[in-house]
Amino acid sequence: MLERIPLEAFRVFDAACRHMNFSRAGRELAITQAAVSRRIKTLEDHLGASLFTRRGKNLALTAAGERLFRRVRASLDYLEESLEPFRATGTQTVAIAASGAVSHLWLGRRLREFGKAHPGISLRLLTSDAPADLAAESNDLVILYAAGEHPRWNLAPLMPEVLMPVAAPDYVAAKGLDAPTVGVDDIAGLDLIDYDRFNAHWVSFRQWFAQVASERRPPRFAPRYTFSTYVMAIDAALKGDGVALGSLGLIEEYLADGRLVPVGNRRLSTGYGYYLGTPRHRILGNEAARLHEALSGERNAALWSEPES
Repeated sequence: MLERIPLEAFRVFDAACRHMNFSRAGRELAITQAAVSRRIKTLEDHLGASLFTRRGKNLALTAAGERLFRRVRASLDYLEESLEPFRATGTQTVAIAASGAVSHLWLGRRLREFGKAHPGISLRLLTSDAPADLAAESNDLVILYAAGEHPRWNLAPLMPEVLMPVAAPDYVAAKGLDAPTVGVDDIAGLDLIDYDRFNAHWVSFRQWFAQVASERRPPRFAPRYTFSTYVMAIDAALKGDGVALGSLGLIEEYLADGRLVPVGNRRLSTGYGYYLGTPRHRILGNEAARLHEALSGERNAALWSEPES
């Protein structure tokens, strides 16, 4: 149906709904009142429904008109928001993309601090776990989960993926644990908080136990909770619900202030990590270069030097 309706008719309909007057709608759109009336009539004919009731000069929306107006207004608002990055302003916008876990646990605070220090730079964060979204070349900078190489992005290391179980101090105390000395078999018997793997390279408790168990058979375990995202798993651990698999670089803030503590002493370096990417095939703008410099300074050299367990 949409291909038969002139798109301009929806703008005219929106203006008529906001003003509830065809003459005022026409003045806003620089067309005549008669032109507004004709476009509304054409739209009604295409839809097979009346959109307004007319009593002299007074207009009111029908039930069908109310429904259509809500949808048209929402669509126009969305389009206006989508065009915002193309608006010419004195503020320069830097687009950066990162996964949900990186955005929530590591990047968000750093972007806020950078924004305060550089009020003339506007920041646009795309949060997605879809590799195609993260690696889209419309982004100025990206933070990718990778092994160090990407065909379209030059990658600089931010932090390696080093994993070990973590829990809130209250949970450790309630279980009567001496956290540093808890063995792998004992960890398997605790309230484990896991998450769904949507990437073949991600590591959850099953892969972690298989790696740290070395040559012997991994212990049997069953997660108490399994969440759809890693962020939800970490949030549950912070609330004292159990033991989550902590990516040490991402949760460094929680470890530093004591909201989470390591359980046991077995760390696993997966060979993957988080890398800050710049485009291979275009020059980075000055504003994006400033953000790149600020984030590059956050590199955790100590973690990168950790030997595999």
